[in-house]
Amino acid sequence: MTLKLVIGNKNYSSWSLRPWLAMTAFGIAFEEILVPLDTPEFKSQIRAHSPAGRVPVLIDGEAVVWESIAILEHLAERFPHKPLWPREPVARAHARSLATEMHGGFGALRREAPMNLWRPVEPRAFPEDTLKDVRVLLRRWSEARECFGAGGDFLYGAFSAADAMYAPVATRLRTYAIEVDPVAAAYVEAIHAHPAFVAWKEAALKETHVLEIDEVDWPVVKRV
Repeated sequence: MTLKLVIGNKNYSSWSLRPWLAMTAFGIAFEEILVPLDTPEFKSQIRAHSPAGRVPVLIDGEAVVWESIAILEHLAERFPHKPLWPREPVARAHARSLATEMHGGFGALRREAPMNLWRPVEPRAFPEDTLKDVRVLLRRWSEARECFGAGGDFLYGAFSAADAMYAPVATRLRTYAIEVDPVAAAYVEAIHAHPAFVAWKEAALKETHVLEIDEVDWPVVKRV
């Protein structure tokens, strides 16, 4: 039975990007259903797929899974032969902790620097709580790379679910020209160069639907 992944607009929907990126990166076949965000029809359309009324949603036969991190865990159980999480137990525990911290934290950064893939790279002034989030984020990335990242360019060496969780943050750092250390800069580059992310961004740049709330330069809409 074909998996179905219900997502929002690729330019803006950071939570949709996370499972889509993981499934694409690990070669998990699925049917994509895109429900445009912030339209009069959105609520009725998404309620047809999800009791939560939000994207993303994974439909796996009778199983309906919402929340990005729950989807990633479901996929890890459903496809145990695919290394969505690091194989080594200590690294896996660390990766799950880091991914969950992303799910529940960094609220100021998410609020002040929404994902917007078609915005040109331009700096923006941020309040202190956002800069604090950035400092914590960079420290977490550095710790993961130093302790577990020797085998590749990602947080735990090879690409994992943790990288899928942090990929939207990597786009924010680039979009808003936020200053980062060399370790983070290399990681941001690795995310942007990953073929699955490249495919997502190419599709995002073709979209036309504008979300005012995610356009920090509103009423100007800047596009690359």
